[in-house]
Amino acid sequence: MTELASFIAGLPKAELHVHHVGSASPRIVAELAARHEGDSPVPADPAHLADYFAFRDFAHFIEVYLSVVDLIRDDEDVRTLTYEVARELARQQVRYAELTVTPYSHVRRGIPAPAFCAAIEDARTGAARDFGVELRWCFDIPGEAGLPAAEETLRIALEERPDGLISFGLGGPEIGVPRPQFKPYFDKARAAGLHSVPHAGETTGPETIWDALRDLGAERIGHGISAAQDPQLMAYLAEEEIPLEVCPTSNVRTRAVASIEEHPLATLVAAGVPVTINSDDPPMFGTTLEEEYAEAAHLLGLDRTGVADLARAAVSASFLPAAGKERLIAEIDDYAAGRISG
Repeated sequence: MTELASFIAGLPKAELHVHHVGSASPRIVAELAARHEGDSPVPADPAHLADYFAFRDFAHFIEVYLSVVDLIRDDEDVRTLTYEVARELARQQVRYAELTVTPYSHVRRGIPAPAFCAAIEDARTGAARDFGVELRWCFDIPGEAGLPAAEETLRIALEERPDGLISFGLGGPEIGVPRPQFKPYFDKARAAGLHSVPHAGETTGPETIWDALRDLGAERIGHGISAAQDPQLMAYLAEEEIPLEVCPTSNVRTRAVASIEEHPLATLVAAGVPVTINSDDPPMFGTTLEEEYAEAAHLLGLDRTGVADLARAAVSASFLPAAGKERLIAEIDDYAAGRISG
């Protein structure tokens, strides 16, 4: 392990763009697949999952992702998955994570909304107690399921309102799923006090990001990498201090970017756009948050000081209350200064 990799491994972190089911480890996915062997295409052997997770394009990624969602059949599966995601986050010194959760996908597969919310909350309590990881939820509309999914996601968010819920999102494919149609749902979620964090500009151009800003009141943008094509948009994001949740390896694995060397992260940073580094669906993309920090350090030419600044940026862009941000930034400062070890 290089000196910088060792520093990254011990660095206290916040993770702002990571998907619930997409964070399931190969071990957990294989266990679920074995439980439901015969009625799922997902391999029950962890060694075969890397091939299964070789994505041809973004549409294929969505297809594979939903096949893993299909493995989660009851609230105990939900609880186990969520708790194990927290275990892996803690291994990487993540102190705080905003996990993107798609309740619609589970409720339509037969898990009642109250049971689903109780399961993630039970796991959230266990994660804080056992691993020292604070989890919060972003309830995410699966865009490919259209307005019925938006309606149901909003209903679950407002009626169940689990204690960890802090934001409202929009994921899935962008092509053929215009952002403006979701405006009424985001208006109601924001009126109820939830933050707006839609995906935009991952596989489509800058106009999708403008739509997310204008129509959905986005406070952060999931991915947003096509902003690099629009100097006016980059200037706006910089001036308004609207962060992008950047996930470098994900963008390469879904073919949104041709190669890591062509990733626009450096262009965005040079324009003053606030960025955070995240892992998206780490086991599916064969990565970790630690590896994403290393990729960012490579793309931006960062040393330890610069990497610590990335960690601080994630905390600053989070929806942690001010006191929580101060505590975590102080811990990063102490670690970077050598006053504490990871």
